[in-house]
Amino acid sequence: MLEDTADDRWRQTHLGRLLGHAMRRFDERVLQLMAASAEAPLALSNLAARDKVGAAHVHITRHLPLQGARLTELARLAGMTKQSMGNLVDQCEAWGLVTRQPDPLDARARLIVFTPLGLDWLAAFKSAVAQAEAEFRAAVGNEVATVVTLGLEAYAP
Repeated sequence: MLEDTADDRWRQTHLGRLLGHAMRRFDERVLQLMAASAEAPLALSNLAARDKVGAAHVHITRHLPLQGARLTELARLAGMTKQSMGNLVDQCEAWGLVTRQPDPLDARARLIVFTPLGLDWLAAFKSAVAQAEAEFRAAVGNEVATVVTLGLEAYAP
């Protein structure tokens, strides 16, 4: 039994919860910027504007190496199950962001790679992330933002 059951504010203010809220807010802002981006492919920015592209889709944008990756590796990098990542890849493939190509090292395997449209999306994502980071720095101050960045880099390499 907890010693002080009357004060459970800690459940709302512990570091893990704050980090989770901050990540969701950051990803939502990036997607808002992508929806309004002239850099993002029009069809994809329209999907983002209608909330069809979500934080889960950002996993592919964030984790897919430029040289491509097998589904199992992409799922591992994103911390997702192979099945969940497979569903995201199917959606992104239907939208023209990625394609599956034969793996030159294993004829039985397929590599997921960005299409030219997907590379345009990635460039727009890079710009949106830079703007969201600048907004974060403006909101909390450059010194605090630097300390947060250094702390997070040390905590979760």
